[in-house]
Amino acid sequence: MAKTPEKKDPETTGHSWNGIEEFNNPLPRWWLITLYLTIIWAIGYMIAYPAIPLINGATPGLLGYSSREEVAADIEAVNTQNAPLIERINELELAAIAGDELVGGEADGFAYNGGKAVFATFCSQCHGAGANGAVGYPSLIDDDWLWGGSMEDIYTTINHGIRHEADLDTRLSDMPAFGEFLTDEEIAGLVQYVGALSEINGAEKTEEGEILFLDNCAACHADDGTGDRFVGAPNLTDAIWLYGSDPATLEETITFARFGEMPAWAGRLSEAQVRQAAVYIHSLGGGE
Repeated sequence: MAKTPEKKDPETTGHSWNGIEEFNNPLPRWWLITLYLTIIWAIGYMIAYPAIPLINGATPGLLGYSSREEVAADIEAVNTQNAPLIERINELELAAIAGDELVGGEADGFAYNGGKAVFATFCSQCHGAGANGAVGYPSLIDDDWLWGGSMEDIYTTINHGIRHEADLDTRLSDMPAFGEFLTDEEIAGLVQYVGALSEINGAEKTEEGEILFLDNCAACHADDGTGDRFVGAPNLTDAIWLYGSDPATLEETITFARFGEMPAWAGRLSEAQVRQAAVYIHSLGGGE
């Protein structure tokens, strides 16, 4: 009966640590061949395509490939495809865009979805992803508009901004800082009267407060406090407050004034993008 050959340990590498030695087990040949092939492929890739970073760019590669050029070509193809739709948006009256068979409609409408993308990219940082606004940034989903909520009004506001001094057609109004010429007692009387206009904070109207209001505030906010869209003066009789309605905030507003600014997007956005944004914002529920 044949004896089973005695299994011997492979040679060691000669390394020994605390009595533990390392066997010299060569890698499988197929594994080594695969490794060498990947090295050859990597070298070939570095020669053929942009790969090695330089100070002002990277090696161009023998094939002249550019991912930037590829993206630019894709963008140009999409622009070419959308060109008839863009032209249609630009030639339509603003009020007719939403109902147009080619570019109108929601969900699948080209104008609506384009405006939604513009809003998410350029407007949501201030007005919120849902357009519900924040302190100092008006909500665009209610029916309270400082400068008007018609399609034309929204278009003009987007185009020229608010208090954007670089645009000569910007919407402009300037509330004075009454702390510079009214006493603390007079400002306190105005805080009380303005609070009473919208029946907040338990405030009550006083004759002194009414006189102060008519002398200093009614020119913009109207005698009854309902505001004036022509100068962007807010309605003080409703429950919608841009900066807050508590007495401390009202006192700060009257004393130091507010001067919020919205950039003019004309020139930064295309005409079609401004129109698409106007269509989208108008559709959010507060459009007039």
